[in-house]
Amino acid sequence: MVMNAIRCGQLCCLLISGAAWAAMDGPLLRGQANPASKADPATSSDVFPDVPRYEVATIKPSPAESEGRVMMMMTPDGVSISGVPLQMILRDAFRAEDDRIVGAPDWVKKKRYEIQAKVSPEDAPKLEKLKIDQRRSMMLPLLEERFNLKYHHEMRELPSYVLVVAKGGLKMKASEVQDAPLPPKPPDTADSKAGDPGVKNPPQKRMMRLMGPGHMEAEGSNMQGLARILSMQLGRSVVDQTGLTGNYDYSLNWTPDNAPPPMPGGGPEGGPSRSDNAGDAAGPSLFTAMQEQLGLKLEATKGMVDVIVIDHIDAPSEN
Repeated sequence: MVMNAIRCGQLCCLLISGAAWAAMDGPLLRGQANPASKADPATSSDVFPDVPRYEVATIKPSPAESEGRVMMMMTPDGVSISGVPLQMILRDAFRAEDDRIVGAPDWVKKKRYEIQAKVSPEDAPKLEKLKIDQRRSMMLPLLEERFNLKYHHEMRELPSYVLVVAKGGLKMKASEVQDAPLPPKPPDTADSKAGDPGVKNPPQKRMMRLMGPGHMEAEGSNMQGLARILSMQLGRSVVDQTGLTGNYDYSLNWTPDNAPPPMPGGGPEGGPSRSDNAGDAAGPSLFTAMQEQLGLKLEATKGMVDVIVIDHIDAPSEN
């Protein structure tokens, strides 16, 4: 079981591993940021064929005392969700960023829910073989049944960003945690042990942490994971076009747009004023930090993309 924890109400501390529910290293977008693009063939069906359906589910509003504590965890027979805004659930179910989901009422972003859902005992063994996106898509039938969700797809022109390698070259360190294919597993023997050729070792952990506003650390994270985090920070979809396929370790520090303004009339304890070149004194913007610290660049673009239009959604029926 893998858990993503988001505390402080905002994205203050996000812990992600390689098999996490949020699938930060999985596919990000439901269309390409390219004016000539068409709907991605993968979007022709929002629910993957042959995935099990949840047989039982309990849904109720999160209690007030849980504000700021968010948990989404895959279990062997289903999913456990606590304190999660419905917008986040929609985003994961559709495998789309927030700007690709339009038309939802305001309460969808504010209301948080507790959801415990399970498949039948006969279907539980099937979950082990499903990919992350398949597990996430299993929420859609539940949302349709219990939240009366109705939606359709449209192609719309939206602003977005593409992530590319900057002219100065990459400045990130290649991680020791890389995705290597496992050799065929030999027949089980009494002498087999972890580390032997062909014996499956425990998966290496990949981690990405947002430690307060303007500070990110990553170990063994790929470019798709970074693009998804950047999408969450910028409020626009970010498409990875770096061509980088490996995993990287890095630290990124920047000044968020909503950071407090510099102190007028001088710094603390009689220090120099921060009014001159305040942006530099306070730290770089996210765009500047990406180039200076990671050797990556965010380029603004527009394109026709596949969006999900929410036609109708209700507060859930509880049980």
